[in-house]
Amino acid sequence: METYYVVGAQQKNGIYENWEQYQKGLILKVSPVKNLIEKCLEYTSPPEVLPDKEPSISFTAGTIKNNHLYVGTQTEILIYTLPDFRKVGYLSHPCFNDIHHVKPTAKGSLLVANTGLDMVSEVLITGEILNEWNVIGEDTWKRFSHSIDYRKVPTTKPHQSHPNFIFQLGEDVWVTRCLQQDAICLTKPNQQIKIGSAYVHDGIVVGDLIYFTQVNGKIVIVDIHTLHVKQVVDLNKITNTSKQLGWCRGIKVVDDHRVIVGFTRIRPSKKEQKDGTFVWEGQYGMLPTRIACYDLKKGKHLWDQQLEDYGMNAIYSIHNV
Repeated sequence: METYYVVGAQQKNGIYENWEQYQKGLILKVSPVKNLIEKCLEYTSPPEVLPDKEPSISFTAGTIKNNHLYVGTQTEILIYTLPDFRKVGYLSHPCFNDIHHVKPTAKGSLLVANTGLDMVSEVLITGEILNEWNVIGEDTWKRFSHSIDYRKVPTTKPHQSHPNFIFQLGEDVWVTRCLQQDAICLTKPNQQIKIGSAYVHDGIVVGDLIYFTQVNGKIVIVDIHTLHVKQVVDLNKITNTSKQLGWCRGIKVVDDHRVIVGFTRIRPSKKEQKDGTFVWEGQYGMLPTRIACYDLKKGKHLWDQQLEDYGMNAIYSIHNV
């Protein structure tokens, strides 16, 4: 039976700015064929690593390696054994702000997408920083300060790049850059994968292919040898709905033709009126937060499994159990 861990967050009641939205990290174990869903873990960060007013807490994109889950919150890295979800590692650092992804390396270090500071860090679980890469090629510490505890800063937006997912091709480190709509190599800065057309997430390497998601409901498949786009699949065209699919983020490649994709319900946004007042848009008439399976070769939407009834309102990553 195909079963998956879905990593994400539970929303607060009410409407908040997007850096205040979530109240806890959440991991669900989902068996879509039998419609079985089990809550594996809820997590709330301690106050000392959070902003003092309306902090947002969520699990972000994780990585499973050797029966361990490596996962971040906005300001922390946590390591859990599987399947018992026993915490065996923890790190929070003053430079952490809006962490989006954690990935262990073969040499035992951790690669961290430190989105709030527009950089990727390589760290040890002990807290030692081995490398820092600014993803737009600038000096991070000209814009930011070593003397500030960024865990206490609610947001550093507007971001200049918004790096959000790390992957490796051989020993080289790559990261997706949401705002530039691309992926770049940090260890060989002249290499780039141009994607374009919409914000980019993920970067799942399977065989000779890299699978990216775009927030507008597209999957972009890239050849690792040429670094060129091989195929773009528009899930909007093969899903039988007139509604917006949701914020497309998180992908699990099941086999050579099936993928499971995460959709987060479109979050409300402020829109300024002509009289200078603001209204909230986007909270009604949207499809729920869910995972969905597609056959990319046949161009078919196979199934949905909604997750809001189980407390999950945002999805960051999907993994095999």
